[in-house]
Amino acid sequence: MNLLEQSEDFVYNLLKDKLSILYSYHNFRHTTSVVDAVKELCVNERIGSDDEEKLLIAAWFHDTGYIKGFENHEIESVRIVTEFLSDKNKSPEFIANISSLIAATAKYHEPLTHLEKIMKDADYIHLTTREYATSCELLRIEWENTENKIFSNEEWERVNLNFLENIHRFYTDYAKEKWQPLKEKNLKRIHKKMEKKESNSTNEFGEIIKKKKDKIEKPDRGIDTLFRVTLGNHTRLSGIADSKANILLSVNAIIISIALSTIIPKLDSPKNAHLVIPTFIMLISSVITIIFAILSTRPKVTTGVFTREDIEAKKINLLFFGNFYKMPLHEYEWAMNEMMKDKNYLYDTMIKDLYFLGIVLERKYRLLRVAYNLFMVGIIITVLAFIIAFISL
Repeated sequence: MNLLEQSEDFVYNLLKDKLSILYSYHNFRHTTSVVDAVKELCVNERIGSDDEEKLLIAAWFHDTGYIKGFENHEIESVRIVTEFLSDKNKSPEFIANISSLIAATAKYHEPLTHLEKIMKDADYIHLTTREYATSCELLRIEWENTENKIFSNEEWERVNLNFLENIHRFYTDYAKEKWQPLKEKNLKRIHKKMEKKESNSTNEFGEIIKKKKDKIEKPDRGIDTLFRVTLGNHTRLSGIADSKANILLSVNAIIISIALSTIIPKLDSPKNAHLVIPTFIMLISSVITIIFAILSTRPKVTTGVFTREDIEAKKINLLFFGNFYKMPLHEYEWAMNEMMKDKNYLYDTMIKDLYFLGIVLERKYRLLRVAYNLFMVGIIITVLAFIIAFISL
C-alpha cells in the first residue's frame, strides 16, 4: 500500500476502535467527506501531486484527535499524524507541513497559504450539501453528549444562521464560485423555516407553548437520531464482515476445487510423490480457513420464547427476533405495547440491542482476522513447500 492507502487504513481502524459513539458528527463519515472535498479542490485549484498528497493525509488525520476528546483535538491530531509519519520515516519538514494543514482546520484560524485555504474550505463541505440539516442535527447531538451544550430548536437555528452569515466564508476561487451558491441555498432554507415558525406564532402565549414543546421533543428526536446512526453503522460493519467472509469462502473453495480436479489425481504416480506434502498443506490451510470463515457468519438463535414475567421485570429484548419468533402474535403485540408505554424500558432495550450487536460484531471480526491470518500463512507455507519439493528433485 502507498502512504495514502496506509493513512486511510490507519484512520479507519483508529476511529473504529477508539472513537466514542457519542461523536455522531466528527467520525469516519465526516472524514471521508472532507477527503473527497480535498480531491475536488485539488483538481480545480490545479494542485500538484506532492501538495495533493500532503492535503489528503492532513484530511485523513485532521479529526483523529477526537479519540481523546473535543478539547484541543487539533493538537492531538497533530501528535497522532506525527507519530504515524515518523514511523514511515518521513522528513521533519514533510511532517511539519501536514501538521500546519491540520492546525488550519481550527474554527477561528485564518488560513495563510493556498493549501491551508483548501483544507479550511474542505472541512466545511457539509455546508453545501442537501444533507446539511441532518449534519447539523448530528452535530447538535454530539455537542449535547460531549460538551453538555443544549439548545432549543429556535436557539440552534440562530446558532447556525449566525455561523453561516457572520463567521464562515470560503477562501479558494473554486469554492467561492461553486460552493458558495449551494451554501446560500441552505441559508435560505433556514430563513424560510424561521419565517414559517414566526408566522405560526399568533401571540406571546402561543410562543411560550411552542418553545416548551420544542424543549420536550428535542431530546427524544436527538436520541432517536443517535440510535438510528449507530444502528446503521453496526449494520454496515456486519455487512462488510459478511462480504469479507464470502471472499475467503469463494477463494478457498476455488483452490480446493482446482486441487481435487487437477493435482490430486496425479499424486498416484510415483514421479509426483514430492507434491504430496505441499498439496496436503494447501488443502488443510484452505479447509481451516473455510471453517473459521463459516464460524464468523454462522447465526446463533435463542429459544424464541418469553414470559409475561420477563416483560414485567424488563428482562427481555423485544427488538431481537431470536427472543420472540416462537411466540403467538397477540403475545408479542401485548409485549411491544407494554414496552412502548415505558420510555426507560424502550431505551434500555435499544441500548441492549446495540450492545449485543457490538458483541456479535467483535466475534465476527475476531474470527475473520484469524481466518485471514491462516489463509495468508497457509499460502506462504504452501508456496515454500512447492518450491522445496521441486528443488529437492
